[in-house]
Amino acid sequence: MMRGLSRASLAEVEERFNAVAGSADLGTLADELFAIADLFDREHGLRRSMSDVARPAAQKAQILRVLLEGKVGAAALETAVAAVSAKWARAGDLADAVERLGVIAASAEAEAQGRLDDVEDELFRFGRIVASNLDLHRTLADPAVPEQGKRELLGSLLGGRATPTTIRLVTQLVVHPRGRSLDGGLEEFGHLVSAQRQRLVAVVRSAVALSEEQKQRLAMWLRTSYGHDVHLNVEVDPRVLGGFSVRIGDDLIDTTIAGRIEEVRRRLAG
Repeated sequence: MMRGLSRASLAEVEERFNAVAGSADLGTLADELFAIADLFDREHGLRRSMSDVARPAAQKAQILRVLLEGKVGAAALETAVAAVSAKWARAGDLADAVERLGVIAASAEAEAQGRLDDVEDELFRFGRIVASNLDLHRTLADPAVPEQGKRELLGSLLGGRATPTTIRLVTQLVVHPRGRSLDGGLEEFGHLVSAQRQRLVAVVRSAVALSEEQKQRLAMWLRTSYGHDVHLNVEVDPRVLGGFSVRIGDDLIDTTIAGRIEEVRRRLAG
């Protein structure tokens, strides 16, 4: 979570990104921004130089233009120049900001294609698949596994089963984890995708699958309660015994039998 100086800088860079992204191929723009973020992560000296608040912004912009001119499109270059011209509270925030805008570009492409709901659902389902398969999780998270091997594994898992946007985002997380756990990265990207339409994400745990009518009623109730559209990620979990729970950020609405039993246990223990 960016704070203070970095948060203000992120807002400025996003404004520049919004101004130049409209004329770009958004999928290509996402790939190029991911590549630039990875470059900053990989080349520590470059990252320190580009995030040095004592170095003049014009000088940093010129260095980056020389480095990237002809290698990326105009929108990616202008976004990256805006990023290095800004001031960041810590060096790592520079790469974080560029990657974040890559996710936003990918999300905007999915929205333009009418596939944003698919991407949200696919990211959630992929997270559940990985969480339930320890060997798969270990392989994807193992830094010793070659990048190409991970790409091929993701291709066999997601090829033909997920949108190009989902594959793009998952590949970025797996190949370039940037210090994150895979679970944490999927959650972070899921929230950024959802924010494309300024919606909240609710994780619903239920003992049985909810019908479409039940999902619609729950989504409508949550929208009324929170004042925002809410995307439901529904997880069937027999351990809840009955009822359902809804988590939105730090808020938990728990109507499950298991939740009531746990509450009684806490009271007795107290």
